[in-house]
Amino acid sequence: MLNYPDVNFDEQRADLDLTLLEAQLRQLLPEDCLQTSAEQNRPFEADGLSAYRSLPMIVVLPENVAQVKAVLQCCHNFKVPVVTRGAGTGLSGGALPHRQGVLLVLTKLNRILDIDPDNMTARLEPGVRNLAISEAAAIHGLYYAPDPSSQIACSIGGNVAENAGGVHCLKYGLTVNNIVKLELLTASGEPITLGGSGLDSAGFDLLSLMTGSEGMLGVVTEITVKLLPRPIQAKALLAAFASVGNACAAVADIITAGITPGGLEMMDNTALCAAEDFANAGYPKDAAAILLVELDGHPLSVAAETNKVQQLLEAAGATSIQIAKDEQQRQRFWAGRKNAFPAVGRLSPDYYCMDGTIPRRALAEVLQYIDDLSQQYQLTVANVFHAGDGNLHPLILFDANQPGEFEKVEEMGAKVLEKCIAVGGTITGEHGVGLEKINQMVKQFSDQEIRQFHAIKRALDPDDILNPGKNIPTLRRCQEYRALQKTTHHHNNQPNGIQESLS
Repeated sequence: MLNYPDVNFDEQRADLDLTLLEAQLRQLLPEDCLQTSAEQNRPFEADGLSAYRSLPMIVVLPENVAQVKAVLQCCHNFKVPVVTRGAGTGLSGGALPHRQGVLLVLTKLNRILDIDPDNMTARLEPGVRNLAISEAAAIHGLYYAPDPSSQIACSIGGNVAENAGGVHCLKYGLTVNNIVKLELLTASGEPITLGGSGLDSAGFDLLSLMTGSEGMLGVVTEITVKLLPRPIQAKALLAAFASVGNACAAVADIITAGITPGGLEMMDNTALCAAEDFANAGYPKDAAAILLVELDGHPLSVAAETNKVQQLLEAAGATSIQIAKDEQQRQRFWAGRKNAFPAVGRLSPDYYCMDGTIPRRALAEVLQYIDDLSQQYQLTVANVFHAGDGNLHPLILFDANQPGEFEKVEEMGAKVLEKCIAVGGTITGEHGVGLEKINQMVKQFSDQEIRQFHAIKRALDPDDILNPGKNIPTLRRCQEYRALQKTTHHHNNQPNGIQESLS
Protein backbone atom coordinates (compact mmCIF):
# COMPACT_ATOMS: atom_id res chain seq x y z
CA MET A 1 0.00 0.00 0.00
CA LEU A 2 1.40 3.40 -0.98
CA ASN A 3 2.44 5.85 1.70
CA TYR A 4 1.85 9.49 0.89
CA PRO A 5 5.06 11.49 0.50
CA ASP A 6 5.78 14.31 2.97
CA VAL A 7 2.50 14.01 4.88
CA ASN A 8 2.42 12.10 8.14
CA PHE A 9 -1.09 12.14 9.52
CA ASP A 10 -0.17 9.22 11.80
CA GLU A 11 1.65 11.71 14.02
CA GLN A 12 -0.55 14.72 13.35
CA ARG A 13 -3.79 12.91 14.19
CA ALA A 14 -2.69 10.33 16.71
CA ASP A 15 -5.51 11.54 18.97
CA LEU A 16 -8.20 11.06 16.31
CA ASP A 17 -11.26 9.33 17.73
CA LEU A 18 -12.35 7.23 14.77
CA THR A 19 -15.41 5.95 16.58
CA LEU A 20 -16.63 9.49 17.21
CA LEU A 21 -15.88 10.56 13.62
CA GLU A 22 -17.79 7.61 12.23
CA ALA A 23 -20.69 8.21 14.60
CA GLN A 24 -20.98 11.83 13.54
CA LEU A 25 -20.84 10.94 9.85
CA ARG A 26 -23.57 8.36 10.35
CA GLN A 27 -25.78 11.09 11.81
CA LEU A 28 -25.22 13.18 8.69
CA LEU A 29 -25.73 10.52 6.01
CA PRO A 30 -28.18 7.72 5.19
CA GLU A 31 -26.91 4.27 6.10
CA ASP A 32 -26.12 3.27 2.51
CA CYS A 33 -24.02 6.42 1.96
CA LEU A 34 -21.20 5.51 4.35
CA GLN A 35 -18.77 2.59 4.09
CA THR A 36 -16.09 1.59 6.59
CA SER A 37 -15.21 -2.06 5.91
CA ALA A 38 -12.18 -3.03 3.84
CA GLU A 39 -14.36 -5.22 1.61
CA GLN A 40 -16.69 -2.33 0.78
CA ASN A 41 -13.87 0.14 0.23
CA ARG A 42 -11.57 -2.05 -1.85
CA PRO A 43 -13.08 -0.90 -5.21
CA PHE A 44 -12.04 2.67 -4.33
CA GLU A 45 -8.38 2.00 -3.50
CA ALA A 46 -7.09 3.30 -6.86
CA ASP A 47 -8.04 5.49 -9.77
CA GLY A 48 -7.05 4.76 -13.38
CA LEU A 49 -3.39 4.63 -12.34
CA SER A 50 -3.90 1.24 -10.73
CA ALA A 51 -0.22 0.71 -9.86
CA TYR A 52 -0.77 3.11 -6.93
CA ARG A 53 -3.19 1.78 -4.30
CA SER A 54 -4.27 2.98 -0.87
CA LEU A 55 -7.29 1.74 1.09
CA PRO A 56 -9.46 4.62 2.37
CA MET A 57 -10.40 4.73 6.04
CA ILE A 58 -13.98 5.80 5.32
CA VAL A 59 -15.90 6.19 2.03
CA VAL A 60 -18.87 8.56 1.90
CA LEU A 61 -21.28 8.75 -1.04
CA PRO A 62 -23.50 11.79 -0.44
CA GLU A 63 -26.71 12.24 -2.40
CA ASN A 64 -26.96 16.05 -2.40
CA VAL A 65 -24.99 19.23 -1.80
CA ALA A 66 -26.26 19.63 1.75
CA GLN A 67 -24.75 16.28 2.66
CA VAL A 68 -21.44 17.20 0.97
CA LYS A 69 -21.34 20.39 3.03
CA ALA A 70 -22.07 18.52 6.25
CA VAL A 71 -19.31 15.98 5.54
CA LEU A 72 -16.76 18.72 4.86
CA GLN A 73 -17.70 20.59 8.03
CA CYS A 74 -17.35 17.39 10.04
CA CYS A 75 -13.96 16.52 8.54
CA HIS A 76 -12.79 20.10 9.01
CA ASN A 77 -13.67 19.94 12.70
CA PHE A 78 -11.74 16.68 13.09
CA LYS A 79 -8.87 17.90 10.80
CA VAL A 80 -9.28 14.70 8.77
CA PRO A 81 -7.97 14.51 5.17
CA VAL A 82 -10.61 14.53 2.44
CA VAL A 83 -9.98 13.21 -1.07
CA THR A 84 -12.73 13.90 -3.59
CA ARG A 85 -13.38 11.26 -6.25
CA GLY A 86 -15.51 11.30 -9.38
CA ALA A 87 -15.70 8.34 -11.75
CA GLY A 88 -12.17 7.19 -10.90
CA THR A 89 -10.91 7.35 -14.50
CA GLY A 90 -8.02 9.72 -13.72
CA LEU A 91 -4.53 8.57 -14.70
CA SER A 92 -2.20 10.37 -12.29
CA GLY A 93 -3.21 9.05 -8.86
CA GLY A 94 -5.06 12.29 -8.16
CA ALA A 95 -8.04 10.48 -6.61
CA LEU A 96 -5.92 8.00 -4.67
CA PRO A 97 -7.49 7.76 -1.18
CA HIS A 98 -5.69 8.76 1.98
CA ARG A 99 -5.43 5.79 4.32
CA GLN A 100 -6.24 8.02 7.31
CA GLY A 101 -8.85 10.07 5.53
CA VAL A 102 -12.34 10.23 4.13
CA LEU A 103 -12.92 9.50 0.45
CA LEU A 104 -15.70 11.80 -0.77
CA VAL A 105 -17.32 10.10 -3.79
CA LEU A 106 -19.62 12.36 -5.82
CA THR A 107 -21.06 9.86 -8.30
CA LYS A 108 -24.57 10.16 -6.83
CA LEU A 109 -24.66 13.87 -7.67
CA ASN A 110 -25.39 13.08 -11.31
CA ARG A 111 -28.30 15.28 -12.34
CA ILE A 112 -28.42 17.53 -15.37
CA LEU A 113 -30.03 20.52 -13.68
CA ASP A 114 -30.80 22.65 -16.71
CA ILE A 115 -30.08 23.02 -20.41
CA ASP A 116 -30.51 26.55 -21.73
CA PRO A 117 -30.51 26.40 -25.55
CA ASP A 118 -30.92 30.18 -25.90
CA ASN A 119 -27.77 30.95 -23.93
CA MET A 120 -26.16 27.66 -25.03
CA THR A 121 -25.25 26.50 -21.52
CA ALA A 122 -25.92 23.52 -19.29
CA ARG A 123 -25.96 23.38 -15.47
CA LEU A 124 -24.70 20.09 -14.12
CA GLU A 125 -23.93 18.27 -10.92
CA PRO A 126 -20.33 17.00 -10.79
CA GLY A 127 -21.22 13.33 -11.26
CA VAL A 128 -22.74 13.82 -14.73
CA ARG A 129 -20.83 11.83 -17.37
CA ASN A 130 -19.08 13.85 -20.04
CA LEU A 131 -20.86 12.10 -22.91
CA ALA A 132 -24.26 12.47 -21.21
CA ILE A 133 -24.02 16.26 -21.63
CA SER A 134 -23.89 16.04 -25.41
CA GLU A 135 -26.55 13.32 -25.46
CA ALA A 136 -28.94 15.56 -23.49
CA ALA A 137 -28.15 18.65 -25.57
CA ALA A 138 -28.50 16.89 -28.94
CA ILE A 139 -32.24 17.61 -29.13
CA HIS A 140 -31.33 21.30 -29.36
CA GLY A 141 -28.64 20.75 -32.00
CA LEU A 142 -25.94 21.44 -29.39
CA TYR A 143 -23.04 19.53 -27.84
CA TYR A 144 -20.23 19.85 -25.28
CA ALA A 145 -16.88 20.06 -27.06
CA PRO A 146 -14.18 18.61 -24.72
CA ASP A 147 -14.19 14.86 -25.34
CA PRO A 148 -11.65 12.80 -23.37
CA SER A 149 -11.17 9.24 -24.58
CA SER A 150 -12.91 8.13 -21.37
CA GLN A 151 -15.92 10.39 -22.04
CA ILE A 152 -18.37 7.50 -21.86
CA ALA A 153 -17.43 7.09 -18.17
CA CYS A 154 -15.57 10.16 -16.85
CA SER A 155 -17.50 12.81 -14.93
CA ILE A 156 -17.62 16.55 -15.53
CA GLY A 157 -16.46 17.20 -11.96
CA GLY A 158 -13.34 15.15 -12.62
CA ASN A 159 -12.86 16.96 -15.94
CA VAL A 160 -12.83 20.26 -14.04
CA ALA A 161 -10.41 18.90 -11.43
CA GLU A 162 -7.91 17.79 -14.09
CA ASN A 163 -8.73 20.39 -16.80
CA ALA A 164 -9.38 17.48 -19.15
CA GLY A 165 -8.91 17.75 -22.88
CA GLY A 166 -9.73 15.43 -25.75
CA VAL A 167 -9.55 14.93 -29.49
CA HIS A 168 -11.40 18.14 -30.38
CA CYS A 169 -9.67 20.49 -27.94
CA LEU A 170 -7.19 21.74 -30.53
CA LYS A 171 -9.98 23.85 -32.04
CA TYR A 172 -12.44 24.17 -29.19
CA GLY A 173 -10.24 24.33 -26.10
CA LEU A 174 -9.81 22.41 -22.86
CA THR A 175 -12.30 22.24 -20.00
CA VAL A 176 -11.17 25.65 -18.73
CA ASN A 177 -12.22 27.20 -22.05
CA ASN A 178 -15.68 25.64 -21.92
CA ILE A 179 -17.00 26.43 -18.45
CA VAL A 180 -18.55 29.71 -17.32
CA LYS A 181 -19.47 29.14 -13.69
CA LEU A 182 -18.64 26.92 -10.74
CA GLU A 183 -20.38 26.40 -7.43
CA LEU A 184 -18.04 24.96 -4.83
CA LEU A 185 -17.51 24.37 -1.14
CA THR A 186 -14.34 25.29 0.70
CA ALA A 187 -12.49 22.90 3.00
CA SER A 188 -14.67 24.13 5.87
CA GLY A 189 -17.89 23.76 3.87
CA GLU A 190 -18.44 27.41 2.96
CA PRO A 191 -20.16 27.96 -0.42
CA ILE A 192 -18.45 30.05 -3.12
CA THR A 193 -19.58 30.99 -6.63
CA LEU A 194 -16.94 31.59 -9.30
CA GLY A 195 -17.69 33.01 -12.74
CA GLY A 196 -21.11 33.89 -14.08
CA SER A 197 -23.25 34.29 -17.16
CA GLY A 198 -21.45 37.38 -18.50
CA LEU A 199 -18.46 37.47 -20.82
CA ASP A 200 -16.24 38.49 -17.90
CA SER A 201 -16.50 38.96 -14.15
CA ALA A 202 -14.83 41.32 -11.71
CA GLY A 203 -11.83 40.35 -9.62
CA PHE A 204 -9.20 37.67 -10.06
CA ASP A 205 -9.84 34.80 -12.45
CA LEU A 206 -10.47 32.22 -9.74
CA LEU A 207 -12.53 30.16 -12.16
CA SER A 208 -9.35 29.29 -14.06
CA LEU A 209 -7.44 28.76 -10.81
CA MET A 210 -9.98 26.19 -9.65
CA THR A 211 -10.00 24.37 -13.00
CA GLY A 212 -7.16 21.88 -12.90
CA SER A 213 -6.61 22.28 -9.14
CA GLU A 214 -7.02 18.49 -8.63
CA GLY A 215 -9.34 18.70 -5.62
CA MET A 216 -6.82 20.64 -3.54
CA LEU A 217 -8.62 24.01 -3.25
CA GLY A 218 -12.31 23.14 -2.93
CA VAL A 219 -15.07 20.68 -3.78
CA VAL A 220 -17.03 21.55 -6.91
CA THR A 221 -20.77 20.94 -6.51
CA GLU A 222 -22.18 22.49 -9.70
CA ILE A 223 -20.74 23.31 -13.12
CA THR A 224 -22.17 25.51 -15.86
CA VAL A 225 -20.63 24.64 -19.22
CA LYS A 226 -20.78 26.18 -22.67
CA LEU A 227 -22.59 24.31 -25.40
CA LEU A 228 -21.81 24.69 -29.09
CA PRO A 229 -23.94 24.19 -32.21
CA ARG A 230 -23.15 20.94 -33.94
CA PRO A 231 -21.09 21.64 -37.08
CA ILE A 232 -23.09 21.49 -40.29
CA GLN A 233 -20.50 19.14 -41.74
CA ALA A 234 -17.48 17.20 -40.49
CA LYS A 235 -14.98 15.55 -42.83
CA ALA A 236 -12.24 13.15 -41.71
CA LEU A 237 -9.02 12.32 -43.55
CA LEU A 238 -6.76 9.37 -42.76
CA ALA A 239 -3.18 9.77 -44.00
CA ALA A 240 -0.50 7.06 -43.81
CA PHE A 241 3.23 7.76 -43.64
CA ALA A 242 6.34 5.66 -44.10
CA SER A 243 8.09 7.50 -41.26
CA VAL A 244 7.07 9.17 -38.01
CA GLY A 245 9.16 12.19 -38.97
CA ASN A 246 7.12 12.81 -42.10
CA ALA A 247 3.89 12.61 -40.12
CA CYS A 248 5.27 15.16 -37.62
CA ALA A 249 6.23 17.49 -40.46
CA ALA A 250 2.70 17.26 -41.85
CA VAL A 251 1.27 18.35 -38.49
CA ALA A 252 3.41 21.48 -38.52
CA ASP A 253 2.56 22.21 -42.16
CA ILE A 254 -1.19 22.06 -41.51
CA ILE A 255 -1.06 24.45 -38.55
CA THR A 256 1.41 26.79 -40.30
CA ALA A 257 -1.01 27.02 -43.24
CA GLY A 258 -3.53 28.68 -40.91
CA ILE A 259 -5.84 25.67 -40.70
CA THR A 260 -7.14 24.65 -37.28
CA PRO A 261 -8.68 21.18 -37.60
CA GLY A 262 -11.40 20.01 -35.28
CA GLY A 263 -9.05 17.12 -34.49
CA LEU A 264 -5.48 16.27 -35.47
CA GLU A 265 -4.31 12.95 -34.01
CA MET A 266 -1.28 10.73 -34.58
CA MET A 267 -0.77 7.01 -33.99
CA ASP A 268 2.44 5.05 -34.52
CA ASN A 269 2.55 1.53 -35.97
CA THR A 270 2.23 -0.26 -32.63
CA ALA A 271 -0.82 1.77 -31.66
CA LEU A 272 -2.55 1.75 -35.05
CA CYS A 273 -2.14 -2.02 -35.49
CA ALA A 274 -3.61 -2.64 -32.05
CA ALA A 275 -6.50 -0.28 -32.78
CA GLU A 276 -7.17 -1.84 -36.17
CA ASP A 277 -7.28 -5.36 -34.71
CA PHE A 278 -9.66 -4.11 -32.02
CA ALA A 279 -11.99 -1.78 -33.94
CA ASN A 280 -11.61 -2.62 -37.66
CA ALA A 281 -11.32 1.09 -38.39
CA GLY A 282 -9.67 0.69 -41.79
CA TYR A 283 -6.15 1.68 -40.74
CA PRO A 284 -3.25 0.62 -43.02
CA LYS A 285 -1.17 -1.70 -40.81
CA ASP A 286 1.96 -1.30 -42.93
CA ALA A 287 2.23 2.43 -42.10
CA ALA A 288 4.88 3.72 -39.69
CA ALA A 289 2.36 6.32 -38.52
CA ILE A 290 -1.05 7.70 -39.42
CA LEU A 291 -2.65 11.08 -39.00
CA LEU A 292 -6.36 11.57 -38.45
CA VAL A 293 -7.48 15.04 -39.50
CA GLU A 294 -11.03 16.27 -38.98
CA LEU A 295 -12.31 19.48 -40.57
CA ASP A 296 -15.68 20.86 -39.56
CA GLY A 297 -17.92 23.84 -40.21
CA HIS A 298 -19.82 25.14 -43.25
CA PRO A 299 -19.65 22.73 -46.22
CA LEU A 300 -17.93 25.32 -48.45
CA SER A 301 -15.12 25.97 -45.95
CA VAL A 302 -14.81 22.25 -45.19
CA ALA A 303 -14.42 21.48 -48.90
CA ALA A 304 -11.75 24.16 -49.34
CA GLU A 305 -9.82 23.08 -46.23
CA THR A 306 -10.06 19.41 -47.18
CA ASN A 307 -8.51 20.14 -50.55
CA LYS A 308 -5.73 22.20 -48.97
CA VAL A 309 -4.98 19.62 -46.26
CA GLN A 310 -4.84 16.85 -48.84
CA GLN A 311 -2.22 18.84 -50.77
CA LEU A 312 -0.19 19.42 -47.59
CA LEU A 313 -0.31 15.74 -46.65
CA GLU A 314 0.86 14.70 -50.10
CA ALA A 315 3.69 17.26 -50.03
CA ALA A 316 4.79 15.92 -46.61
CA GLY A 317 5.17 12.42 -48.04
CA ALA A 318 1.88 10.69 -47.26
CA THR A 319 1.89 7.24 -48.85
CA SER A 320 -1.92 7.08 -48.93
CA ILE A 321 -4.82 9.37 -48.06
CA GLN A 322 -8.39 8.27 -47.39
CA ILE A 323 -11.23 10.78 -47.14
CA ALA A 324 -14.25 9.40 -45.33
CA LYS A 325 -16.94 8.92 -47.94
CA ASP A 326 -19.80 9.11 -45.43
CA GLU A 327 -20.59 9.58 -41.74
CA GLN A 328 -20.27 5.86 -41.02
CA GLN A 329 -16.69 5.75 -42.30
CA ARG A 330 -15.84 8.93 -40.39
CA GLN A 331 -17.09 7.31 -37.20
CA ARG A 332 -15.03 4.18 -37.95
CA PHE A 333 -11.89 6.28 -38.35
CA TRP A 334 -12.48 7.81 -34.93
CA ALA A 335 -13.57 4.55 -33.32
CA GLY A 336 -10.02 3.27 -33.72
CA ARG A 337 -8.58 6.35 -32.04
CA LYS A 338 -11.15 6.42 -29.25
CA ASN A 339 -10.52 2.75 -28.50
CA ALA A 340 -6.74 2.89 -28.81
CA PHE A 341 -6.08 2.66 -25.06
CA PRO A 342 -8.14 -0.51 -24.47
CA ALA A 343 -6.79 -1.90 -27.75
CA VAL A 344 -3.18 -1.48 -26.60
CA GLY A 345 -4.21 -3.17 -23.35
CA ARG A 346 -4.53 -6.42 -25.31
CA LEU A 347 -0.82 -6.34 -26.17
CA SER A 348 0.57 -6.59 -22.65
CA PRO A 349 -0.52 -7.44 -19.10
CA ASP A 350 -0.05 -3.77 -18.13
CA TYR A 351 0.75 -0.41 -19.63
CA TYR A 352 1.72 2.95 -18.16
CA CYS A 353 0.04 5.92 -19.84
CA MET A 354 2.20 9.04 -19.86
CA ASP A 355 1.00 12.61 -20.40
CA GLY A 356 3.28 15.48 -21.41
CA THR A 357 2.90 18.45 -23.73
CA ILE A 358 5.57 19.87 -26.02
CA PRO A 359 5.86 22.51 -28.77
CA ARG A 360 4.85 21.01 -32.14
CA ARG A 361 8.30 21.80 -33.52
CA ALA A 362 9.75 19.23 -31.07
CA LEU A 363 7.44 16.35 -31.97
CA ALA A 364 9.90 14.42 -34.11
CA GLU A 365 12.77 14.98 -31.65
CA VAL A 366 10.82 13.79 -28.61
CA LEU A 367 9.29 10.79 -30.40
CA GLN A 368 12.78 9.72 -31.48
CA TYR A 369 13.95 10.14 -27.88
CA ILE A 370 11.08 7.92 -26.70
CA ASP A 371 12.04 5.31 -29.30
CA ASP A 372 15.66 5.41 -28.10
CA LEU A 373 14.50 4.92 -24.50
CA SER A 374 12.26 2.06 -25.61
CA GLN A 375 15.27 0.24 -27.00
CA GLN A 376 17.50 1.13 -24.06
CA TYR A 377 15.00 -0.13 -21.48
CA GLN A 378 13.72 -2.97 -23.68
CA LEU A 379 10.15 -1.81 -23.18
CA THR A 380 7.68 -1.50 -26.06
CA VAL A 381 6.00 1.89 -26.42
CA ALA A 382 2.80 2.67 -28.33
CA ASN A 383 2.32 6.35 -29.21
CA VAL A 384 -1.19 7.69 -29.69
CA PHE A 385 -1.73 11.35 -29.01
CA HIS A 386 -3.13 14.81 -29.75
CA ALA A 387 -0.53 15.84 -32.32
CA GLY A 388 -2.15 19.18 -33.12
CA ASP A 389 -1.52 20.61 -29.67
CA GLY A 390 1.59 18.55 -28.88
CA ASN A 391 -0.05 16.56 -26.08
CA LEU A 392 1.81 13.22 -25.98
CA HIS A 393 0.46 9.96 -24.57
CA PRO A 394 3.19 7.29 -24.86
CA LEU A 395 1.93 3.96 -23.52
CA ILE A 396 4.79 1.94 -22.00
CA LEU A 397 3.98 -1.77 -22.07
CA PHE A 398 5.16 -3.97 -19.18
CA ASP A 399 4.28 -6.82 -16.85
CA ALA A 400 3.76 -5.75 -13.24
CA ASN A 401 4.22 -9.37 -12.12
CA GLN A 402 7.89 -9.22 -13.12
CA PRO A 403 10.00 -7.98 -10.16
CA GLY A 404 11.48 -4.55 -10.78
CA GLU A 405 9.54 -4.02 -14.02
CA PHE A 406 7.31 -1.21 -12.77
CA GLU A 407 10.24 0.62 -11.21
CA LYS A 408 11.99 0.47 -14.58
CA VAL A 409 8.86 1.84 -16.28
CA GLU A 410 8.65 4.70 -13.75
CA GLU A 411 12.25 5.64 -14.41
CA MET A 412 11.75 5.64 -18.15
CA GLY A 413 8.54 7.65 -17.79
CA ALA A 414 10.35 10.24 -15.67
CA LYS A 415 12.94 10.67 -18.40
CA VAL A 416 10.20 11.22 -20.98
CA LEU A 417 8.59 13.94 -18.85
CA GLU A 418 11.92 15.61 -18.18
CA LYS A 419 12.60 15.63 -21.92
CA CYS A 420 9.28 17.42 -22.37
CA ILE A 421 10.48 20.10 -19.96
CA ALA A 422 13.85 20.34 -21.72
CA VAL A 423 12.29 21.18 -25.10
CA GLY A 424 10.08 23.89 -23.63
CA GLY A 425 7.01 21.83 -22.76
CA THR A 426 5.28 20.75 -19.57
CA ILE A 427 4.82 17.55 -17.58
CA THR A 428 1.07 17.32 -18.08
CA GLY A 429 -1.46 18.32 -20.69
CA GLU A 430 -4.67 16.90 -19.25
CA HIS A 431 -4.03 14.06 -16.78
CA GLY A 432 -2.80 16.24 -13.93
CA VAL A 433 0.13 15.80 -11.54
CA GLY A 434 -1.43 13.82 -8.68
CA LEU A 435 1.19 11.55 -7.17
CA GLU A 436 2.58 10.31 -10.47
CA LYS A 437 4.47 13.43 -11.52
CA ILE A 438 5.29 15.09 -8.20
CA ASN A 439 9.05 14.59 -8.68
CA GLN A 440 8.88 16.22 -12.09
CA MET A 441 7.24 19.28 -10.49
CA VAL A 442 10.64 19.71 -8.81
CA LYS A 443 12.24 19.74 -12.26
CA GLN A 444 9.79 22.14 -13.85
CA PHE A 445 9.43 24.77 -11.12
CA SER A 446 11.82 26.71 -8.91
CA ASP A 447 11.60 26.77 -5.11
CA GLN A 448 10.13 30.28 -5.27
CA GLU A 449 7.38 29.15 -7.64
CA ILE A 450 6.60 26.14 -5.44
CA ARG A 451 6.38 28.46 -2.42
CA GLN A 452 3.74 30.45 -4.27
CA PHE A 453 1.77 27.28 -4.98
CA HIS A 454 1.85 26.43 -1.29
CA ALA A 455 0.74 29.97 -0.39
CA ILE A 456 -2.33 29.63 -2.63
CA LYS A 457 -3.09 26.25 -1.09
CA ARG A 458 -2.84 27.66 2.47
CA ALA A 459 -5.07 30.61 1.59
CA LEU A 460 -7.94 28.33 0.55
CA ASP A 461 -7.20 25.27 2.71
CA PRO A 462 -5.19 26.44 5.75
CA ASP A 463 -5.35 23.06 7.50
CA ASP A 464 -4.26 21.16 4.34
CA ILE A 465 -7.06 18.61 4.54
CA LEU A 466 -8.07 18.63 0.85
CA ASN A 467 -6.14 15.99 -1.10
CA PRO A 468 -2.93 16.43 0.94
CA GLY A 469 0.43 15.21 -0.34
CA LYS A 470 -0.52 15.55 -3.99
CA ASN A 471 0.50 17.84 -6.85
CA ILE A 472 2.81 20.26 -5.00
CA PRO A 473 6.07 18.87 -3.59
CA THR A 474 7.34 20.15 -0.26
CA LEU A 475 10.56 22.14 -0.31
CA ARG A 476 12.21 19.32 1.63
CA ARG A 477 11.25 16.94 -1.14
CA CYS A 478 12.64 19.36 -3.72
CA GLN A 479 16.00 19.47 -1.96
CA GLU A 480 16.16 15.69 -1.55
CA TYR A 481 15.22 14.97 -5.14
CA ARG A 482 17.71 17.46 -6.54
CA ALA A 483 20.45 16.04 -4.32
CA LEU A 484 19.55 12.54 -5.52
CA GLN A 485 19.69 13.67 -9.15
CA LYS A 486 23.20 15.05 -8.62
CA THR A 487 24.28 11.79 -6.95
CA THR A 488 22.93 9.58 -9.69
CA HIS A 489 24.39 11.84 -12.38
CA HIS A 490 27.89 11.41 -10.93
CA HIS A 491 27.74 7.85 -9.64
CA ASN A 492 25.15 5.94 -11.65
CA ASN A 493 25.86 6.12 -15.34
CA GLN A 494 24.66 2.59 -16.12
CA PRO A 495 22.06 2.90 -18.92
CA ASN A 496 19.51 0.68 -17.24
CA GLY A 497 20.23 1.55 -13.61
CA ILE A 498 17.16 2.14 -11.49
CA GLN A 499 17.30 5.33 -9.49
CA GLU A 500 16.22 5.30 -5.88
CA SER A 501 12.57 6.26 -5.53
CA LEU A 502 11.40 9.00 -3.20
CA SER A 503 7.75 8.30 -3.71
